[in-house]
This record gives sequence, structure tokens and C-alpha cells, in this order.
Amino acid sequence: MRALNVAAPWGLDALKVVELPDPKPGRGEVLVRMKAVSLNYRDLLMVNGMYGRGSASTTDVITPFSDGCGVVEAVGEGVTRFKPGDRVATMFFQGWISGPPTLEKAMTALGFPIPGAGAELQTFSQEGLSKVPEFLTDQEVATLPCAALTAWRALFEDAKLQPGDTVVLQGTGGVSIFGLQFAHAAGYRTLITSSSDEKLERARGLGADHLVNYRQTPDWSKPVREATGGRGADFIMEVGGGGTIEQSMRAVRIAGHIAIIGVVAGAGEGFNPAALIGNAAKLQGVFVGSRDMFEAMCKAIELHRIRPVVDKVYPWTEARAAFAAMAGGEHFGKIVLEF
Repeated sequence: MRALNVAAPWGLDALKVVELPDPKPGRGEVLVRMKAVSLNYRDLLMVNGMYGRGSASTTDVITPFSDGCGVVEAVGEGVTRFKPGDRVATMFFQGWISGPPTLEKAMTALGFPIPGAGAELQTFSQEGLSKVPEFLTDQEVATLPCAALTAWRALFEDAKLQPGDTVVLQGTGGVSIFGLQFAHAAGYRTLITSSSDEKLERARGLGADHLVNYRQTPDWSKPVREATGGRGADFIMEVGGGGTIEQSMRAVRIAGHIAIIGVVAGAGEGFNPAALIGNAAKLQGVFVGSRDMFEAMCKAIELHRIRPVVDKVYPWTEARAAFAAMAGGEHFGKIVLEF
């Protein structure tokens, strides 16, 4: 079989298609023939040797990608959750089944330290897979394990929101677009930001109530305040990090919730934590979620017939081009590789 591998000195030029022996499932394991994987910003960092709870060494060889859809080809001894022919999604954290996060659960992420889904055939623990909504395509299923679940957990597991509350989504990447779709289905009022008027109009078609071009309006907390009658947003999906957190703090209401999802806008200026005291806001880091959360999310996706937004599809052997598109911010929603 063929697989994607990357190793030191890292970078897109180090990402290669290699020939490897076909894997065989051991006890409690499932052999999956992959159909599609989706890209996350985390994957781009990983390929560049910049991501991991344990630092990648010069001897590490990484098979990237946490988010995949495939069909069960064979099962090992003792497997009871799946049978050949079942269509499954790979869980980002192979060992986070339920309950709160722990360091032990966090160390079971696909890609690193566990070999990821970027291979024609891959073995996974039966506990690290889940069945998926039948009405979704393989490409759509591949977008769910990280981006969709991160948005779901931030909105419905961590925050305490009510229908009619105002939710701010930063940008039009995978997590934010899922957040928009979920928030719209739940009856929240939504405001989304982007540097592109064209992307904002696409977001309007997905249910966005208010649109803000942050390139034209860098101080985007003002239109958030205006849209809420001066009160501020109940919830903000913070994907920029240091580059946007100051605006989020200005935009959130007293005792509001800011979910820290990513750092795509860079380090930015220093953040004064005293601002948290002034408005009693809650900042919470979010790294994906458990299998139980994933399966609850899939029930809601099926009920509301929510279709993930797949913007660009590449053959899996053209992963470098897909990563270049991600780095350039060309996408709206998700980028997928197809096997």
C-alpha cells in the first residue's frame, strides 16, 4: 500500500508518498481502507515540524491526518463494534471515549504521536472509530472529527447558550463554518467576520445574520456591539489567537464566553488579563472532543440534515497542493483529499 510520510527537515517538500507493507489488524484493531481525509491547520503545523505535545525528533517519521472516512476491510480478534463493510470516521483522539479531557487522553491524537489516516490502508483501535450518518458523502464525513467536533464542543458542551443568543464566528475556515451551521440550527443569532465580501455572502447563504469585513473594519468589535444594542456577544469563536483576542474581549458581553480554537492570526500584542476581571468573561481553550461528543453531534447532523461545506478536493497524492491552498487562505469551509 501507499502512504504519506513526512520527516526532518520537515516542510511541504519533505512530504512524500511511500510504499509500505499492508498492515494487519491485531487484537481489538480494525483495518480501514481510507476513502477521504480532510485538512486542518494542525496538519499544516505538523508537516512543518511545529506541532505536538512531545516534540518531533529528527528520527520521527509522521503519517499525517487525524480526520478520515473509510470502509472497514477486516477486523482483528475481539472486535465487536464493527464488521467488514461498515463505513467509519476516525476519531481525533483515539483514547478519549467519554468524560473530561486528561493528559492521557490527549496523548492519543492521530498523526502524532499515533500514525494518522494519510494512507490507503490503516489500522485503528475499535474504540477510536465511529459509524457515521449515511446521507453524507465520504468527503463530507472526513470533515467531521476535528473541525466539526471542535465547533460542537465549544457551542454545546462548554458554553451555556440559549436560543436567540448572539454567536460570533471569526473567519470562514472549517471550524467557523461548522460553528455557523450549528448555531443557525440551534436558533442563535450569528455574526461572521471575513476579509472577503464574496465569502461573507456565501456565509449569508448558510444562515449568517450579520456580516463584517474585518479588513475594511479592523475594529470589528464595534459592529458586534451595534448588532447587540451595546450588550456584546454571548459567545465568540476565537480562531485568531493573539492577533484577534483584544477585539474579542471588546466584543464579548459581561460574563460572556470566548472559545479559544486557534492562533491563525499569530501572536499579536500582549494581552492584559485584567480585562477579564472587568467583564467577568470566560476564556476556554478547546481541543476537539470525545467519541461520545462526536456521536451526539452526528445525531444532530442527521436530524437537521446539515451538510459540511467541502470547498476544494484534491487527489491524496497531491497533498502538497492542498496544503498550499490552505496556507494561502483560499478555502471556504474544508479542503479534502480523496483516495
